[in-house]
Amino acid sequence: MRPLEITIAALLGLYLLWPHPRPALIRLVPALALVITQIHFLLEGYRWQMIPLYVVTALLAVSALTMLFSTRDIRPLASYLTVILLAISTTLPILLPVPHIPKPSGNYQVGTTSFQLTDESRRELYSGKDEPRKFMVQMWYPATPHPDDKPAPWMAQSQVFAPAISTYLHMPSFFLDHLSLVKTPAYLDAPIVKREHGFPVIVFSHGWNGFEAQNTAQAIELASHGYVVVAPNHTYGSMVTVFPDGQVAQNNPSALPEGAPTDEYEIAARKLVDQWAGDIAYTLDYLAIRNSDIRGSFYSAFDFNHIGVFGHSTGGGAAIEFCGRDRRCKAVMGLDPFMRPVSLEVLSKGLSQPAFFMFSQVWSEDTNSRNNQLFFPFYAKAQQPLGVVAIQGTRHYDFTDLPMLSPIAPQLGLKGPINGREMVKIMDSYLVAFFEETLNGNTIGVFDALHFPEVKVLQ
Repeated sequence: MRPLEITIAALLGLYLLWPHPRPALIRLVPALALVITQIHFLLEGYRWQMIPLYVVTALLAVSALTMLFSTRDIRPLASYLTVILLAISTTLPILLPVPHIPKPSGNYQVGTTSFQLTDESRRELYSGKDEPRKFMVQMWYPATPHPDDKPAPWMAQSQVFAPAISTYLHMPSFFLDHLSLVKTPAYLDAPIVKREHGFPVIVFSHGWNGFEAQNTAQAIELASHGYVVVAPNHTYGSMVTVFPDGQVAQNNPSALPEGAPTDEYEIAARKLVDQWAGDIAYTLDYLAIRNSDIRGSFYSAFDFNHIGVFGHSTGGGAAIEFCGRDRRCKAVMGLDPFMRPVSLEVLSKGLSQPAFFMFSQVWSEDTNSRNNQLFFPFYAKAQQPLGVVAIQGTRHYDFTDLPMLSPIAPQLGLKGPINGREMVKIMDSYLVAFFEETLNGNTIGVFDALHFPEVKVLQ
C-alpha cells in the first residue's frame, strides 16, 4: 500500500480500537481519515482495490460526526465488527499494491523517451496487410532532468496494456487498472548527459507476449551506470503495441503456433525471430542517424564501438540471432534464452562475442527439454564463454518486472519462491558487471566480484 493509503487504514484502526468511551478528539479521527482520502485522490490517485476502504471511511466519518456531541457511543461489539470489515477492506490494496520500481544504484539520473520506427525495407509478416514493418521503441539514458520534468510511467498507454495483461492472466480486464499509477525513477524526455565519446548502447529484446517495458528495473539500473538502453516492442509478437496515431496491434498467436508439430513450429519461430533481429538492427541504424544529426538532441550521444544485447526468453533467442550475424554486437547476455527460434546457421557456428547466460531453476532443471538440448551444444561452440548460471527458487517470469505486480505473484504463476528484491539485486549485479567487463573494459570479473547463494554455476 502507498503512504496515504496506509495512513487512512491506520487512522480508522486507531478510532475503532480506542477504548470506550472515546474522547471528542478521537471521534474526529474518521473525519480526518476522510480528508486524507481526498488528498490521496489528488496525490496518489484512485484505484478500485481501495473502494471497500473508501466506503468504510465515509460511513465511519458520518457516524462519528453525527455522534460527536452525544454522550452515547457505538457499542464495542459494533466497533469490533467494523474492525473486521476494515481488515477485509484493506486486504485488496495489500494483495494488489501499486508496484514500486526500485531506485537505481548508479551515479547518473535517468531519462526515458519512446518513438515509432518504420522500416520500409522490410514487409510486415503478421498484420495480414501489405505494409512496411513498424514498431515502437523505448529508450533509457543518463540524463540531466529539469526541475519541472515528470517521472515517467512504468507503462505508457496503460489503458490498453493493463487489460491485455489481465486477460493474459485470466483475470477480469479491470484487474490491473492501478498500473496506470506506477511511476518510475526515470524522467520523461529529460535531456541526455553530454560527454565526448557518447555512451555504450545496450539493446533489450523482450519475450513472446512480453513488451518493451517488462524489464524497466534493469534498463534504469544500466542507464544509471552510464549506458543507453533501447528496447524494441516487437509488433504482433509483443502482448500489444500502441502507436502514436492510436492504432493498436495485438499479439498474433499464429506467429508462434502453440501445439504445432516440432518442424512446423521451429520454422515459424525462426521466421519470427528473424523479424525481431531485424528490429534490433533497424533500431541501431536509426540511432546512428540520430547520433549524426548535429541539430538533434542526441547528437554524438551514442558510442557505437561498444554495443551489447540482452534478451529474455524469445527475446534471448533474438539477441543470439542478431549477435550471431551482426558484427556491431560486442557482447550478448540471455535470460532463459529460447533457443528453438535461433537459425541453424547460428546454432552450428556459435557466437564469437563474449556471452553469458542466466537460467531460472525451472528451465535449467528440465534437462530433457528441446531448449536445453539445443542450448548446451550451442554454448560449447562459444568463442568467449563467460558462463552459464541458474538462479535457485526462480521461474521464467522472475527475470522480468512482472513479479512486482502482487504478493500473490507466485499464485498467479509469475514467480518462484525467491525473494523479489533479492532477484532484482542478482539480475542488476550480473548485468552491470557483465557489460562493465565486456563493453567498458573494467575487468572486475563477473564471477569473482559476485557471490549470491542462490546462484548455481552450470558451466
